[in-house]
Amino acid sequence: MTKQSVRLGIDIGGTFTDVVLEVGNQTYSTKVLTTYIAPENAIIDGIQQVCTKAIIQPSDINQIIHGTTLATNALIERRGAKTALITTQGFRDVIEMRTESRFEQYDLNLTLPDPLLPRQMRYTVPGRIDASGNELKPLTRADILPIIDEIAAAGYQSVAIGLIHSYLNDTHEKLVRDVLAESIPDIMISLSSEVSPQMREYERFNTVVANAYIKPLMKSYLGRLEGRLQDEGINCNVFLMHSGGGIISIESAANFPVRLVESGPAGGAVFAANIAAKYGLDKVLSFDMGGTTAKICLIKNQTPKTSRVFEVARTYRFKKGSGMPISIPVIDMVEIGAGGGSLANIDAMRQIRVGPESAGSEPGPACYGRGGAKPAVTDADLILGRLDPNNFAGGSIKLDASLAENALKSELGDQLKMDATTSAFGLAEVVDENMANAARVHAVENGEDLSEYTMIAFGGAAPLHAGRLCEKLGVNRLLVPPGAGVGSAIGFLRAPFSFEANRSVYMTLKSFDPKKVKDILSNLKIEATAFVQNCNTVSPILAEFKVYMRYSGQGWEIPITLNENQAMNPNVSEFENRFIEDYTKLFGRPVEGMNIEITVWSVNATTPPETVSRVAEKIAGEAALIQCNRNLFDPALAEFVNASVILREHMKSGSITQGPSIITEDETTIIVPSSRDAICQPDGCIDITRKI
Repeated sequence: MTKQSVRLGIDIGGTFTDVVLEVGNQTYSTKVLTTYIAPENAIIDGIQQVCTKAIIQPSDINQIIHGTTLATNALIERRGAKTALITTQGFRDVIEMRTESRFEQYDLNLTLPDPLLPRQMRYTVPGRIDASGNELKPLTRADILPIIDEIAAAGYQSVAIGLIHSYLNDTHEKLVRDVLAESIPDIMISLSSEVSPQMREYERFNTVVANAYIKPLMKSYLGRLEGRLQDEGINCNVFLMHSGGGIISIESAANFPVRLVESGPAGGAVFAANIAAKYGLDKVLSFDMGGTTAKICLIKNQTPKTSRVFEVARTYRFKKGSGMPISIPVIDMVEIGAGGGSLANIDAMRQIRVGPESAGSEPGPACYGRGGAKPAVTDADLILGRLDPNNFAGGSIKLDASLAENALKSELGDQLKMDATTSAFGLAEVVDENMANAARVHAVENGEDLSEYTMIAFGGAAPLHAGRLCEKLGVNRLLVPPGAGVGSAIGFLRAPFSFEANRSVYMTLKSFDPKKVKDILSNLKIEATAFVQNCNTVSPILAEFKVYMRYSGQGWEIPITLNENQAMNPNVSEFENRFIEDYTKLFGRPVEGMNIEITVWSVNATTPPETVSRVAEKIAGEAALIQCNRNLFDPALAEFVNASVILREHMKSGSITQGPSIITEDETTIIVPSSRDAICQPDGCIDITRKI
């Protein structure tokens, strides 16, 4: 008899830890407040809850897929391990000099963010590799030993090794690693040639430093998690979601924890892409709003847009360029400090500002009654009638409206001479406009018109705000899928096993060498495939090829996708035509008479995506059963309206409701504005569209 598939998805967020159990075709889920000191405690609590719901034992679980914000939080809060950087003489200050660009051009008092490591924790060795990978100056053991003695005396836990041009020739980095490992066997080591073998030393050095900085923390956490799971009788394979939207083994995650930095949001994008495939949607705006942040991602042709570099821990009002660049494969999305726990205040201009500071789960918003004194988005949602104080998080958390009113009045209303309701209205509009602006900018940067897109909303807070966001953005259709409150955790269970290998090798099309091109891409394919095979998967492994190309003199490249035949039988004309075609789509026209060059080569090894069946969409049916009515503030009308309250579990295929209405479930609440109507599709998606 074949053993039943029992899979578990776990997403640790800034406020809640989401746990989803999939037993065959049945899904059970819960949300538990994140336990910051020992995150594994919330996981075990969540596992016990979903196993009780499913009437199974934890030992029946045969696969766990996990995503976490621990790596991101450690970088943002600067609470990683005591870390040293070993680099080439003359390059000690690269991570402090950055790229010398001003992310706020007209701010005369601009302060650049501090580097992750201060100068006294950065060491140099002689030896030099040139831009072609040739050794200009040798490096010997005798050159390295004095530095090792300093590092041993200082008591570092982790060391990042980033030498100039090591992405082309890693012999010097490996020599430093070997000498270091012999002298200090227990120290953790990260090589830039392994973590991020790409050109641009600032991004590469910053990435290897970030990896080394969080490596002890993540190894310790993953070890504790495995121990706690074993105590529960769970002995299955544990996999981690990585930032590029795929799954890697726990061993790979422990060695390259920097790849986990955007693992939670990546799971959400995979979840949205899966829903897009079910509905045959080629243009989707993924909207993920949790307790701490909101994430927006463009998904075209059921595939999330990806990037090679992203920023974490932006320090200047979330402005691009003010954070730490991490050079790894990642799903491209915009992330802002706008979640249910985001706190509001009055700035020097007497305007309401929301985020990025968050109440998190400890103490949480004022209405939680855990000691929070400042108003959060959740407090505003409660006062505006969007939340049921007795049925928040399935009734596990009782909300106190009087505490929310007091916080709104004392922090906002008293200063602006407004009552609690007007303060809540202002807070909600500010956070919704912040998210709308982020979506508009992201769309413009990618040359997209959002009016052509369908929004897919998930995360505990997104369905509360998505309807208003659609009104602001001119988006006509909104889908809220089943399990929206734990969407990222469900996305983990839909993600393929994958790993992307990159290499920087500069080549112009004038000096195009087909044999060299084939060798580069073949070696990358072998490297990426080996990582996926390490996950012990029995599925076939596919290879996706990309080259990053630009016109000579340009600062950045665009990704050009190749099929297997184009990659394994490279032809210079094919490469040139593909580049001109994609460049023209992006910028409107090619540049005549300019040389073309390739800077980065990439191969993503992945198991095939999950096969989905198209949903047979309904147009209309019977009216949904109304549970009761309550006052709901409609921001578009700037007044309270009488809204129908409907239990989501009572909405069957074809059930309809006209806005204004409130559709409730244990993990989230869906607000259908007065301008919209909703219908329940056969797969359980709530399909919200503009009234005709």
